[in-house]
Amino acid sequence: MTTTFRPPAVPLVTVDPYFSVWSAADQLYEDHTRHWTNKTQGMVGMAVIDGKIRRFMGKIGLHDRSANVLEPGVLVQTSLTVEPVTTRYTFEGEGIELDVQFTTPLLLDDLELLSRPVTYISFHVRAIDHRKHEVKIYFDVTGEWCVNTASQQVTWSSSVIDNQFHALSMGTVEQPILKLAGDDTRIDWGYMYLVVPLSPHSKAVHHSISGRVHYARTGQLKVEEDEYNPRAVSENMPVMAVEMDMGLVEEETACRYLLLAYDDIHSIEYFHQPLNAYWRKDGMTFHHMLVMAGQQYEEISQRCQIFNRELLEESQAAGGDSYRDILALTYRQAIAAHKLVADYDGSVLFFSKENFSNGCIATVDVSYPSIPLFLRYNPEMVKGMMRPIFKYAKSSEWAFEFAPHDVGTYPQANGQVYGENKLEYQMPIEECGNMLLMAAAVSKFEKHAEFAREHWEHLKKWASYLLQHGLDPANQLCTDDFAGHLAHNANLSIKAILGIAAYAYMCEQLGMREEETLYREAAAKMAQEWVYMAEADDHYKLTFDSQDETWSMKYNLVWDRLLDFNLFPKEVAERELNHYKQKQNRYGTPLDSRDTYTKSDWLVWCAFMSETKEQFEQMILPLWQFMNETTSRVPVTDWYDTLTGQQMNFQNRSVVGGFFIYLLNKGTSHSHSN
Repeated sequence: MTTTFRPPAVPLVTVDPYFSVWSAADQLYEDHTRHWTNKTQGMVGMAVIDGKIRRFMGKIGLHDRSANVLEPGVLVQTSLTVEPVTTRYTFEGEGIELDVQFTTPLLLDDLELLSRPVTYISFHVRAIDHRKHEVKIYFDVTGEWCVNTASQQVTWSSSVIDNQFHALSMGTVEQPILKLAGDDTRIDWGYMYLVVPLSPHSKAVHHSISGRVHYARTGQLKVEEDEYNPRAVSENMPVMAVEMDMGLVEEETACRYLLLAYDDIHSIEYFHQPLNAYWRKDGMTFHHMLVMAGQQYEEISQRCQIFNRELLEESQAAGGDSYRDILALTYRQAIAAHKLVADYDGSVLFFSKENFSNGCIATVDVSYPSIPLFLRYNPEMVKGMMRPIFKYAKSSEWAFEFAPHDVGTYPQANGQVYGENKLEYQMPIEECGNMLLMAAAVSKFEKHAEFAREHWEHLKKWASYLLQHGLDPANQLCTDDFAGHLAHNANLSIKAILGIAAYAYMCEQLGMREEETLYREAAAKMAQEWVYMAEADDHYKLTFDSQDETWSMKYNLVWDRLLDFNLFPKEVAERELNHYKQKQNRYGTPLDSRDTYTKSDWLVWCAFMSETKEQFEQMILPLWQFMNETTSRVPVTDWYDTLTGQQMNFQNRSVVGGFFIYLLNKGTSHSHSN
């Protein structure tokens, strides 16, 4: 799948909102590796080939002091391939080829594996000049990975686990578990691990930035004294390093691997109780998990290769080369913007973080756009997003008759703090519609409505709310809250109408015939009224009371087709898509007539309503071009300007799971002719 596609940022370590490190450079050695917040979380890779030291990852020096360090020459990067769960770089120089692979096994059909906080890094070396070469690989990670600020003190240790693996670990002295909540933050509790199989060919040591510089000059590991343990990360930054001797390398490939892992101890505070990562639910220890992860390296690698191939083939067949590249880049991002934990009864809870938006946890209108990916592979994840909202709505803490927006600020899911919980900042129609449509989608893809039955009291209340207030929404926020309050919002009205239809659909599944008829007929009548109220010549308006020239992407319409409601005449989508084509800029169709920015998740949802594969490809090509050309070098943003390709805000958010909507054809009656 090697293409000319240049990702805005490349996923390297993608586990959860804290354990998430990327490369924002064209070549892996051009810049430091970075947490998704853009803060440096350094990794350095060097190869010693016949005594010559060559760098292939990161920078030896630090930040503004880099100028004082003579960076070694590089092994030239010759290719980059991003697959759904694997990123592969290839380098050449001094007669060898080095292949470096970062694999995070985010396989949605295996939740224990998915929730393990482990990324594998593997190194494959071969001679390409018909000669033999002595090769050593040096790799390190810094103390930046386990602090929020460089002034925090860290301590470190080394251990042999089960006589099979050598583990280096590092963490803060303070260990303020789950104390820090917010958006632009990094974890400052728990322990970062660098783990290698125990072998005479590998040496793992704690040293420092000066030790790294020493290696860059001499090719020799410097074991430093431990008397400065603990110390602040800003003081001769502590580093965990490993040297792997690949031996005398010939044309046959020599391979080694290591694990990066993070023990967060507790993952989420859930209504004032700490919850652990899902993999811990049966009492497994962190060391036992590491041993299993190491022992299963070959098996997991094969499973990941198979999954990569299947998703690449499926996405290319469905939507072409551009669609394949988009999904390959965003698969890990969509999952790793969440944390998977187990409730005390063992049930799945899947918490999103609203990255570079406001840091909210379990935000309903962030879950809603993300669900196509999870419906495609495991609807249990969608239920895991919804359970915290139902729990909060049932509590005495929630005072409103509509659905909540979120349950707190990551990682503290103790109740909503968004907009100071004032009514004017709520999203009544938005969140009721989202919860009903998500519940109906789960029912469709699970082929039964038992999850809906469990939460019927609230689904019924929210459907009733939409029946009363949904057709012509009052002045309020919707998911596109950055655009401000809006009254008579035509797209939000669609959500309300389809939310009512979703409730009728679940009534049907549960045998509630009278209620099904009542809500189904109400939704059908409202859809007819909507067409009359929103019509504007060749398209439909932004708001019912606005001028005919206004317009907006009616992305909520996708559920009319996905859930086979067929409430709106077919020409509504046809006219809308033709209008979007007229408004399309280099990097896509704007969100609406008020500005030139767009939301990429909604752009793909609108493209889904295309009548042909060709029309779909034409509509998403600008999104591919944006990713390929933007100068905003961050994990994929979903909010950007369609003229300049500049990021507006938001990055590394879970909503990119919405890009997978075109793969849901298999689960619906919707199909495309070519």
